[in-house]
Amino acid sequence: MAKIKITQVKSGIDRPERQKLTLKALGLKKLNATVEVEATPQILGMVRKVNHLVKVEGEQA
Repeated sequence: MAKIKITQVKSGIDRPERQKLTLKALGLKKLNATVEVEATPQILGMVRKVNHLVKVEGEQA
C-alpha cells in the first residue's frame, strides 16, 4: 500500500463532533500536525470527510 502524509491546516473548533472525532482517529491533534499513514480505503474515506480541514500529499488516486 502507498503511504500518504496528512497535515491539518484548519482548526477543528466549531466543527461537528463527527469531524472532530475523524481528525482524532486520523491521529491529528494540533494545527499543522502531520501524520504518515497507509492509503487504505478506510483512511481515504476519513480524509474525504474532513478534506476541507486537511492537506494530503502522496495520494495515488
